[in-house]
Amino acid sequence: MRLRRLSPSVLYRFLSLELMRTLPRRSEFGLVLAGALVGVAAGLAVSVMTFITKTMHARIFRLEPGERLSGAAVDEKILLLASPVAGGILLGMLIFALARWRKRPLVDPIEANALHGGRLSLTDSLIVAGQNIISNGFGASVGLEAGYTQVASGIASKFGSKLKLRRSDMRILVGCGAAGAIAAAFNAPLTGAFYAFELIIGAYTIVSLTPVVVSALSANLVARLLATSDAGIDVGSVGTVLPADYVPAMLLGALCGVVGILLMQSVAFVEETARKSPIPDFMRPALGGVIVGLLAIVSPQVLSGGHGALHVNLETDVTVIGLLGLFLLKAAASTISIGSGFRGGLFFASLLMGALLGKLFAFGAPYLGHATLAPSSYAVVGMSSLAVAVIGGPLTMTFLALEITGDFPMTALVLASVITSSFIVRTLFGYSFATWRFHLRGETIRSAHDVGWIRNLTVEKLMRADVRTVPADMPVQEFRKQFPVGSTQRVILVEENGKYAGIVLVPEVHGNLVEGQNSAAPVRSFAAHKNDVLLPTMNARQAVGFFDQTESEALAVVEDLIGQKVIGLLTESHTLRRYSEELDRNRREVSGEL
Repeated sequence: MRLRRLSPSVLYRFLSLELMRTLPRRSEFGLVLAGALVGVAAGLAVSVMTFITKTMHARIFRLEPGERLSGAAVDEKILLLASPVAGGILLGMLIFALARWRKRPLVDPIEANALHGGRLSLTDSLIVAGQNIISNGFGASVGLEAGYTQVASGIASKFGSKLKLRRSDMRILVGCGAAGAIAAAFNAPLTGAFYAFELIIGAYTIVSLTPVVVSALSANLVARLLATSDAGIDVGSVGTVLPADYVPAMLLGALCGVVGILLMQSVAFVEETARKSPIPDFMRPALGGVIVGLLAIVSPQVLSGGHGALHVNLETDVTVIGLLGLFLLKAAASTISIGSGFRGGLFFASLLMGALLGKLFAFGAPYLGHATLAPSSYAVVGMSSLAVAVIGGPLTMTFLALEITGDFPMTALVLASVITSSFIVRTLFGYSFATWRFHLRGETIRSAHDVGWIRNLTVEKLMRADVRTVPADMPVQEFRKQFPVGSTQRVILVEENGKYAGIVLVPEVHGNLVEGQNSAAPVRSFAAHKNDVLLPTMNARQAVGFFDQTESEALAVVEDLIGQKVIGLLTESHTLRRYSEELDRNRREVSGEL
């Protein structure tokens, strides 16, 4: 009756919103449609951010139309020095304001999908994007890819919340946002799609394939309609790949793996040094801007993400000293920029440094045996290999090489190299740049694979709160009267002050005493696991490990380790059953069975 009283326009709008909300939950087509809309939004976001930063570069550094900052010859030294400092001051003011306004940490797409079921604050994402624009726009040596993926994923998460998507579908939609952002940024839909699978969703499934690819294609189409792409990488002729070329390529991959580890540890070292220093957080970007500005006076190619510098160094012949010098300057500038508080990532910086490393390697490749590849080919191999060492995602970087060269033999060579690089990093280090930063914060996640459900399955949710407790000094005779055989399986003992004293098995108390003998002895003599307790904040996996370690079938749950006030009891069998149920449910969600 209520629907009949509504006007036709209001009724149509209501039904459209209701259909949009229910369709993604009830059919795969609805999720694909949502992915396409997210892709359109991602393409728009990338285009807007790119336009803003290009305009800032042109106005601040007085560039000619069509010039890229890192590829331009900026003659005014004062601009090179003052611009990063000004950006650092502006960013510092924003950091100072955020410290008072928003005290919670900003969550990125990988952390959101790993721990929070894809829940990501759009406001926080816009803040990150704004910080990234300020950092890059004023010349700090960081790329925009972090901002692209953050804001696109934030839009996707907000959209998914409005649609009330399930946890697994929400994670896919956040992956769609990231896929669209990378596809639009690099004019590379396959790269964007596999970036989402490997780094944001953490798994490839048939269910996620279509929406993610559709999002990447939609975003790329929107970005190309709004502006012609100059983000592509033209490497020219890469030459003919022969079987003998695989050995030097794999050696280059191993070298890039080691360099990637050193680069990530360098960023961590600068961040830790800055944190231990007496310099306030909001002043660090300005100080970092001074150092970046001084490096830019030596070579303006260290500024911004490095798109222009990559084109210059791929298209022209550069000496060994020139390549090595620029590599060290760019590594220092990127490390200082991120370590001092500028917001951004190492995606494109790692591509530039990898290309420089590849061209350097080309000078020594003939001495390693038969090597016929052109320097630009080694640049592509190095570019992908260093990027996979820092960012992760072997297939992502392999498809990037495919989409920028269009050469399948070259792609196979890159695949061998990136696998070598990835293996070196996983074996010697174990982290990508993003997960390494999580590790420094105390997080244990290694990828975007969904582990949030495990953390949510806590001992507090699994335990029984209606536990039987008795004083530990209760005589055995009284205990036997109060708890006859069959009344209960276990009883928890407590001290006079309520502190945990152990667990006793009722059958054991009855089975090991002769009637009337030692009846006055305290029941604490039968106590087991006096020092083994669970905390309510432990998750199911930790509890299972503790059961195995203590060789117990049940343990008491205490409020904290100091007071040890008993609040519940948890058995190993119940924990294993609930853990297995949740694990199976998660598996079915990922495979699309739910």
